[in-house]
Amino acid sequence: MIAQHPEYIIMDIETTGLYPDKGDRIIEIAAVKWAEGKIKEEFQTFVNPRRALSLEAQRINNITQVMVKDAPIADEVLPKIIEFVGGGCIVGHNIRFDLNFMSYELALFGRKFRDETPTVDTLKMARYLIPHFKTYRLSYLAQYFGLPMGETHRALVDVKLTADLFNRLREIAGEQNIFSASEYVKLFGVEKPKFALQQAEQGSLF
Repeated sequence: MIAQHPEYIIMDIETTGLYPDKGDRIIEIAAVKWAEGKIKEEFQTFVNPRRALSLEAQRINNITQVMVKDAPIADEVLPKIIEFVGGGCIVGHNIRFDLNFMSYELALFGRKFRDETPTVDTLKMARYLIPHFKTYRLSYLAQYFGLPMGETHRALVDVKLTADLFNRLREIAGEQNIFSASEYVKLFGVEKPKFALQQAEQGSLF
């Protein structure tokens, strides 16, 4: 059962590429605890992927090999994220992408998010509430709503931008008589990917 006023955990990751099962890995992860329209707590860290970063990945994320060289590895960071989420509701823009990577890397060392942890995708939410747009990129939606933008494609900056977007989308949802967290999850939630440990190991390059 979803609490009437849950704590939302808004998160974002940066990665070496698009496909965890082909060897791509998380290189930065950030999250905030958000309640009553305000950020209550922040979490951010680089993650050492234990492999070289491509020039393309460095160009997109502005994250260099030097920045991740001495960072903790995923099996040190991701359990802390599970603890940070706690009993909250995970929120993100195209959150399925983030969950896919995190679930895969958690499976590499026999962990996973709790099955009952709810999710809300602000991409799905925006498409439902404002269906006339041709693109739903986070940067475009931020410009549309006049939200302050920093350096995009960095995890904590994108998390805070997503928090502002979520706040605006909740206002629009209220105008359409959608108010409760349970309605958000029902309409805008996504399923968390499930990877068996042996399946994840097959795609691991460690």
